[in-house]
Amino acid sequence: MNRLFPPTRLRFLPLVLAIGWGAGAQAQSLLDLYQSARGYDATYQSAKAQFDATLAKADQAKALLLPKASLGLSSSRTNLESSSSSPPTDRVYGTQTATLSASQPLYRPADWAAYQQGIKGGEAAGAALKAAEQDLIVRLSQAYFDVLASSDSLQFVKAQKTAVQEQLASAKRNFEVGTATITDTREAQARFDLVLAQEIAADNDLRVKSLALVQLAGLPSAQPKSVAAPLALMDVTPNDVNTWVAQSQLENPALQQLQVNLDVAKLETSKAQAGHFPTLDLIGSYQATSNNGTSLSATNNSGSNVTSLNLSLTIPVFAGFSTQNRVRETVALEAKARTDLEGSQRSVAQATRAAFYGVQSGLGQVKALEAAEVSSQSALDANKLGYQVGVRINIDVLNSQSQLFDTKAKLAKARYDVLVGGLKLRQASGSLKVEDLEQVNALLAK
Repeated sequence: MNRLFPPTRLRFLPLVLAIGWGAGAQAQSLLDLYQSARGYDATYQSAKAQFDATLAKADQAKALLLPKASLGLSSSRTNLESSSSSPPTDRVYGTQTATLSASQPLYRPADWAAYQQGIKGGEAAGAALKAAEQDLIVRLSQAYFDVLASSDSLQFVKAQKTAVQEQLASAKRNFEVGTATITDTREAQARFDLVLAQEIAADNDLRVKSLALVQLAGLPSAQPKSVAAPLALMDVTPNDVNTWVAQSQLENPALQQLQVNLDVAKLETSKAQAGHFPTLDLIGSYQATSNNGTSLSATNNSGSNVTSLNLSLTIPVFAGFSTQNRVRETVALEAKARTDLEGSQRSVAQATRAAFYGVQSGLGQVKALEAAEVSSQSALDANKLGYQVGVRINIDVLNSQSQLFDTKAKLAKARYDVLVGGLKLRQASGSLKVEDLEQVNALLAK
């Protein structure tokens, strides 16, 4: 058995190699990976297939209102042997019949309601596909910027490791010449060991986030482009939460589906009530019959053509109260659909407000962290100078370094969160489109 590469690990080797090779591959933009994900993501493909199936089902409902025609053919042969006659007879009879039948519904309110339900079903499928597309945009954007945030965190940890390593070397030199205590060296060594552990964790987090992006986009070499610097984040437009909430009540695809469900429930009630109404159909048929008979002495042939046109009226009289009970059921289901819609309207409004305030809060955090980055850099410079002149100790420099790089990582993550948050706000309001993704894509490095 191969101890270096056990069989259970060999299965994952191609994927690991693909991720390793991705580091040297050409980076893709957000739009590039989105187009790849549209053709690969199973959730989106499932929604698209369901959309096509629902449209086909809607067309089936139209058939209830269209005429129907059928052609029937039959042929029979009869052998007659009679010994009672004189002389005995032996006759063969043959009959061929062709029947063309057609019917056209004239008044069938239940079928008309079913046809309208089919149309509504197509509208619901369109809303579901829109929701799936918006969800794909948000999921891909989140995975895209998660990789960038993890990559930035790893770079900041590496930069911190380099800085701590330099501080450790400085502390050792100062201890050797007698200008510093062993405490400075041990503190620097402890911080260096801690940063090494943070680097391992950051590297693993980047691998996990890269795997998620690869799985979503369907590209083994998926590698996102970095954000162009400096990054200018725009304020929320319009800057009014009520405008976003009002838009969500009209355009959110989940609410559109529930509204369609309510309309379908109303039509189901109409269909149930149609059980009390008569139905009227126009029925026509044409039948051609050919008879032939033969005997030992004679041949007889005959034929007939019959055309009929009828109006069929059916009036329901009593069905054991099934119609009344069916109406009661559909009325209750209609009330349920209405309540579901009202509850979802409140939830969507709340989610939209939360997304709006989340973006606003994120913009505020970015500004605060930008100021904190400048302050942290100034504090680090001051502590380095103080350490050189002997008014600061080594731990002060180490703490300043940690604070600076932690602020840098938080700032990068906050910027990415604002970009994704803006997409989530548009998703909650129902207005998210590919054009919005293009605007975010324009912020990436060329």
